[in-house]
Amino acid sequence: MTELVGLADVRAARELLAGVTRTTPLEPSRPLSAVLGGPAWLKCENVQRAGSYKVRGAYVRISRLSAEERERGVVAASAGNHAQGVALAAGLVGTHATVFMPVNAPLPKVAATKGYGATIELVGNTVDESLVAAQTFAERTGAVFIHPFDHPDVIAGQGTVALEILEQCPDVKTIITGVGGGGLISGMAVAAKALRPDVRVIGVQAASAAAFPPSLMAGAPVRLPSFSTIADGIAVGRPGELTFTHVRKLVDEIVTVSEEDISRALLMLLERGKQVVEPAGAVGVAALLAGAVEVQAPVVAVLSGGNIDPLLMLRVIEHGLAAAGRYLRVTVRCSDRPGQLASLLHEIAEHRANVVDVEHQRANPRLSLGEVEVALSVETRGVEHSDTLISALRASGYQVVFAGEG
Repeated sequence: MTELVGLADVRAARELLAGVTRTTPLEPSRPLSAVLGGPAWLKCENVQRAGSYKVRGAYVRISRLSAEERERGVVAASAGNHAQGVALAAGLVGTHATVFMPVNAPLPKVAATKGYGATIELVGNTVDESLVAAQTFAERTGAVFIHPFDHPDVIAGQGTVALEILEQCPDVKTIITGVGGGGLISGMAVAAKALRPDVRVIGVQAASAAAFPPSLMAGAPVRLPSFSTIADGIAVGRPGELTFTHVRKLVDEIVTVSEEDISRALLMLLERGKQVVEPAGAVGVAALLAGAVEVQAPVVAVLSGGNIDPLLMLRVIEHGLAAAGRYLRVTVRCSDRPGQLASLLHEIAEHRANVVDVEHQRANPRLSLGEVEVALSVETRGVEHSDTLISALRASGYQVVFAGEG
């Protein structure tokens, strides 16, 4: 029988974290409140030290090591946030960290982890593969393995997020957060259910990397055969044994969201909330915007991290605009005669759409003699505006052979 972490453990973790982590702000969200018809708040762990909640659990775990264990050093595996949390915590405690990261880990996260003093090893294509390498390193060298989620100290540390939420929003009815291996939601559920059993605790996973739904159905942790998502921070192929037990007993519901849902949420948080959030940190908001779950307000959505690669942010913004119908890619065939391109662009301008780029092509075997193909990227005001533009182009005699939202 697996013993659950208790409220006393979470409170003890909070005492350890005093002066180490910050109490992150709880910000109101008007867009979410409008969608839900009641108060909605954002718990901004994206502005926590090292850019995510992960430092909470990492510090609690490492600070409890013996002097002899600290002398041997610590080792961890992570796509980025746990890596930074472990590196920062190790430096604060006075030990050395070696961190195994997937070869495709975001470069800013790799650089930040190095900046905190850790030694980096890039191994494997997924966090699961990096975990195996880290555990092998621990066995070979004697370094203490710091699991990213499946340890009581880590769970207790992450649970301090819920203690803050309950103090900042005493009338909260629903807490929703992203789920990877389950450490954050396990700790939060421990605290929330002990202090406010009526509060619903909901977890969200990316649909293309959702290991908890099949695991809960099977009654035991199940490994996904493959998974891929822009939300690298929650791309975990199998729940932990300990976290699975916590989720099964304490968490009310696990739902999933699409990549498009995540992109739209990131765009909304950036535009309307002025929040820089990584994809994994936005999945709770994505579920609320997409109507993936029914909730009672007041609702608190945890923005679990803000460590996003600027290049990924550019792609996500474009994807989010397309998913919201505000970035239209359209290919038009028209006759190859002087002034035709100017006429096409004038038609688009007449409908108050903004052309981002244009590609004019004659050498396509699908084209008839005297015909050209013009590929355009156009900014619009939304789906209705895009549909109106396409209809107008067709009404003017242009052959729209492809039109889509990405």
